[in-house]
Amino acid sequence: MPDHLNPRDRSRLMSRIRSKDTGIEIAVRKTVFKRGLRYRIHAKDLPGKPDLVFRKARVAVFVDGDFWHGWRFSDWQHKLKPYWAKKIEGNKLRDQRNFAELQRRGWLVVRVWGHEVLADVECVADRIEAAVKERIRIGKPPAHQSSASTNRGAKR
Repeated sequence: MPDHLNPRDRSRLMSRIRSKDTGIEIAVRKTVFKRGLRYRIHAKDLPGKPDLVFRKARVAVFVDGDFWHGWRFSDWQHKLKPYWAKKIEGNKLRDQRNFAELQRRGWLVVRVWGHEVLADVECVADRIEAAVKERIRIGKPPAHQSSASTNRGAKR
């Protein structure tokens, strides 16, 4: 299917897509903040620069857009031009590497999908709050141990 925009207009349109401080990310941040949870954002010292970082609990939260991070990618990748399919596949591989490295360092990774935020941000906040409180309650593992990811809804 041909692109209905010329390269200049497509480039201008794509440049307006935010990589951080997106609407879904801000909704999650506001909701967990109202619950009294305090966090840092986009920690440059951690793989993938997680969207929310709870250092004391060693919980890293990624709020991922369904398109760019490939939610159920196998169901719709055939509709994309090869360039975009390759781009999203690369994003998925990078995400996997970052999550694995965080887990290797003893961090719990919570992945939140955009459609989950739009459907029920309170439910998303429940998951994050439970992960943070549980990690604080039991004590975080040493940095060399790995921990399970709460990557609900991800299709591999």
